[in-house]
Amino acid sequence: MPIIYDDKYPNGFIEVEHINPYLMNAPDIFVEPRPTPFFNVPRMIAGNRPTDNRNFLLTCAEMEDFIKKEPRAEKFIRQCISGKDFIHGTPRYCLYLVDCAPDELRKMPLVYQRVKNVREFRLKSKNVATRKAADKPTLFQRIVQPSTNYIFIPQVSSERRKYIPIGFMSPEIICLDPNFMVPDADLFLFGMLTSSVHMAWVRMVCGRLRADYRYSNTICYNCFPFPLFYRDEWKSRVEISAQKILDARKNYPNASYADLYDEISMPSDLRKAHELNDAAAMSLYGRLKPDMDEETLQVKLLQMYADLREHFGEGEEFEE
Repeated sequence: MPIIYDDKYPNGFIEVEHINPYLMNAPDIFVEPRPTPFFNVPRMIAGNRPTDNRNFLLTCAEMEDFIKKEPRAEKFIRQCISGKDFIHGTPRYCLYLVDCAPDELRKMPLVYQRVKNVREFRLKSKNVATRKAADKPTLFQRIVQPSTNYIFIPQVSSERRKYIPIGFMSPEIICLDPNFMVPDADLFLFGMLTSSVHMAWVRMVCGRLRADYRYSNTICYNCFPFPLFYRDEWKSRVEISAQKILDARKNYPNASYADLYDEISMPSDLRKAHELNDAAAMSLYGRLKPDMDEETLQVKLLQMYADLREHFGEGEEFEE
């Protein structure tokens, strides 16, 4: 008889009738990548790709020194975020030259040199698209920065955290790939993605970098079974609890997300806000009960996914 080993069982293991691809005693349902979500929710996309050999990117100290030497460049410097820096509260900046006219560029010799370096670096690439991007050396190779608030999801985060730290960001802050963002985001979507329901799904289906979570938009987001039907007042509960999470974070302006989401140091008001949000998100699903253990919840979500895939099919083709 198959055996599943896990510390959560009294003897460290349990004998089962069957083990599915996710090492659970559940039916053989395998989650396949989807190019689009099942539901009419905003798409989750990878962030902006500089392909710059670190000519556009600046640490805080580098940014301050650069402005002293090239004061004209200050208006073209924007804050940017990657996963590790976001979680640990390390500020990072970038030269973002989307609105930089040629005459302005030539008045900034240090910026001009960095742009020249980017062009030369891209021309040496074996990748055809990167070499083509050498024709536009003032720009990131991939620019997808939204003009609206967006949700930021780090691609990699520690599996020791109960919740992946997710950001609700303003458009002035540049999101860098390989991390993910959801433009046109609202509090409801933020609340759903930071809920225990979504986290149970992520823990089951996400990839891993060593033991850490490796989030994927095509698996974790596009395949996630959002609730099908719910009342407006239930949705409002999620919006309210999501705002409480953001408000609780603001109470600790000097704390990083690594501090806030450590299971030992997580402040009580933030934990309470997440618990309220978990209950609000759970209430939108008719099949889910608050007292479910996580494995039972995961099996229910798998079945919902299977039902959705049967109804909606595989979705559109993946983009090239």
